[in-house]
Amino acid sequence: MSTFENDNYKWRETYFVLFDSSRRPALDKLTKSLTRLNPRFELVNPTEDIDGRFESVTIRSPQDYAALDISYLSGEEVNEQGVELSLEMKPYATEPDEKQKLARLPECDARLDILHFEQLGASTANEPEDDAMLDPGALLLVLDALVDLTGGVGVDPQSGTIV
Repeated sequence: MSTFENDNYKWRETYFVLFDSSRRPALDKLTKSLTRLNPRFELVNPTEDIDGRFESVTIRSPQDYAALDISYLSGEEVNEQGVELSLEMKPYATEPDEKQKLARLPECDARLDILHFEQLGASTANEPEDDAMLDPGALLLVLDALVDLTGGVGVDPQSGTIV
């Protein structure tokens, strides 16, 4: 079940990790890595393909008032997106490491989608919903771990930021 179907959560943003499909992690390796990040993470519905490689998982982080849906995609569509992202983001890459990461995007044929959700009801009566207690800590920890695990490039397509 996707977190989109859960009325207790509201989608906020989507990040990507683009990488070479040969670096697709095994489900057990990925879940162990995520559990080590924060033992309070709740991993829900982890799925794998017939070879034991990661397909999808939901992470709930109640202390951050957040949840993450992570799923694997591969193929020509991902490759085309890498080319598009590298062209769109090129004017904003100013640092040498950003330019190097950007140059890798057209070669990527696999992607992890990381959908970030806010747990609703986290704000108080005196606090507007936008000022709720959503903490991006879980998202940032998981994003960094997935970049390391896959040797990939993290992308925030909304802001045009390379991780």
